[in-house]
Amino acid sequence: RSKNKGEAKLMRIISGKYRGMVLAQFNGAEIRPTADRVKESLFNILSDKTGGARVLDLFCGSGNLGIECISRGAEFVGFNDASRDSIAVLKKNLARIPEKNYSVTVCDYAACLARGGAFDIILIDPPYRSDAGVRALEIIAKNSLLNAGGVAVYERDVSFCGTVDGLEMYDERKYGKTYLSFFKAVT
Repeated sequence: RSKNKGEAKLMRIISGKYRGMVLAQFNGAEIRPTADRVKESLFNILSDKTGGARVLDLFCGSGNLGIECISRGAEFVGFNDASRDSIAVLKKNLARIPEKNYSVTVCDYAACLARGGAFDIILIDPPYRSDAGVRALEIIAKNSLLNAGGVAVYERDVSFCGTVDGLEMYDERKYGKTYLSFFKAVT
């Protein structure tokens, strides 16, 4: 725990072969890494899907979630963020792992999704005040970017309301001020 109120709590990989690895991170009022409790719950839910999975960490920030997937045996992780500062921190974190089963892109989420490819897990953790997550879900559905049995996970600070044509929200969990909404393709 931090002794100083403004001091950031260390971000760590919580399971798998890199368990305990401390990740580089940034500081600032707008930075909001996924809390360990939320991350642990998320990966408990995804535990049967992560090993061998193709993953897209769409708003990757420091790479916290995508590197957790690599640690848990994902086959491939695509990291994307529009912020060059985020990508610089991500690259520091990726330099510490020997696997090279990932790619890194620096572009807007819509441009990243337009590249195509199908994934088993798509992690969507945009800035909370943005509607980018809902638009990302719409693009994912329209372009059939989820493999059979795949899941898109949308992290935000309010419950998901509404629908996305082509996707079904099949679960939603609340952890403190964080909601995780789970979507699958409608078959």
